[in-house]
Amino acid sequence: MGKQEDFVLRVIEERDVRFVRLWFTDVIGSLKSVAIAPAELDGAFAEGIGFDGSAIEGFARVYEADMLAKPDPATFQILPWRGEGPATGRMFCDILMPDGSQSYVDPRNVLRRTLARAAERGFTFYTHPEIEFFLLESRPVGGEPPVPVDSSGYFDHTSQGQGHDFRREVITMLESMGISVEFSHHEGGPGQQEIDLRYADALTTADNIMTFRVVVKEVALSQGSYATFMPKPFTEYPGSGMHTHLSLFEGDRNAFFEAGSEYQLSKTGRAFIAGLLTHAAEITAVTNQFVNSYKRLAGGGEAPSYVCWGHNNRSALVRVPMYKPQKGNSTRVELRSIDSAANPYLAFAVMLAAGMRGIEEGYELPRGAEDDVWSLTEAERRALGIAPLPQNLYDAIAVMERSELVAETLGEHVFDYFLRNKRAEWDEYRRQVTEYERARMLPVI
Repeated sequence: MGKQEDFVLRVIEERDVRFVRLWFTDVIGSLKSVAIAPAELDGAFAEGIGFDGSAIEGFARVYEADMLAKPDPATFQILPWRGEGPATGRMFCDILMPDGSQSYVDPRNVLRRTLARAAERGFTFYTHPEIEFFLLESRPVGGEPPVPVDSSGYFDHTSQGQGHDFRREVITMLESMGISVEFSHHEGGPGQQEIDLRYADALTTADNIMTFRVVVKEVALSQGSYATFMPKPFTEYPGSGMHTHLSLFEGDRNAFFEAGSEYQLSKTGRAFIAGLLTHAAEITAVTNQFVNSYKRLAGGGEAPSYVCWGHNNRSALVRVPMYKPQKGNSTRVELRSIDSAANPYLAFAVMLAAGMRGIEEGYELPRGAEDDVWSLTEAERRALGIAPLPQNLYDAIAVMERSELVAETLGEHVFDYFLRNKRAEWDEYRRQVTEYERARMLPVI
């Protein structure tokens, strides 16, 4: 047994941990959990814990159901919301087949494979997400409209407000679990919050996002409210995105930085952006995976609907933030389409794959957009060569199913299951008769 496993076992004994929760996600990104007693950890570290993969969305068919969840000791943390009494720990798991090989349907492994391909070219992939969500007075039941906890707006200071106390407690819990927070503030919509996680390697960030969602939900419930990562819960207010800053490092050197070049952006950084733009439509079903995601993208404001990039242009799909003198290692690009309901493992995998394809194939970066893209007419956008992103989940699926890049990145099983799941969601959605239709048509037709 290695040093990390020994460290976990020692902490469990010292902290009187009575339960250890083993976490992993299904293909859509829902968190799965099984609790084991500390006495079972030796076996879990050595061989994994067996479970029925056919019961997990997208994992396996009935005749190949046996799978193993093997805990990653580097991810061990004490869950801070469990209160007084014996402690509960948690670890993320890698999913294995019975012969001990890595499962190709494990989203965490999909990201690991993509990171390994980038590492072969000498790159480490870092991400920094800005996670938005809404805090509601209670969980809506039976179709009743959601009610935000406040009527505040962007950067408002809500003295003694519920959102202010809420963010403080969330950040305290996250930092007690080793997850660093860079910023937090009230966002543009009533009850809308944003908490930005400090940059880390993409696998760590994806694990942190999954933990973040659990912490936010737990704190909200403890305070008598309800948190939702639904991309667009309100028609009249902005949706919740997860603008994600991306950078590649070669050792300790930021591969996106080149002193003296335009925007201090290297040839590698420009090719990476070109890859994101070229394959943007193909990866949108993964970065924006629900029918509701496209209500946010169609909502205007700072939610991108068009494939373009710009320097410090918040209407663009990809933004290059302002360069800070003497801070070359902070050079990065920001993808603004992804929302906070995405599966972070799959989303980061396809984002990295798109950027790496641009580097490998030497894609040329088109001219950046200087205008507010939303304010341009369709004719003006066409003249500038600015194409739209898929406008609904159906369009996004149609582009994704023709994508060699996404199929190769996700692997055959995940690719096929994801498409089947999203087609079923679209079919169910398009059969629904909405309140909008009834309100507009019943009185006059």
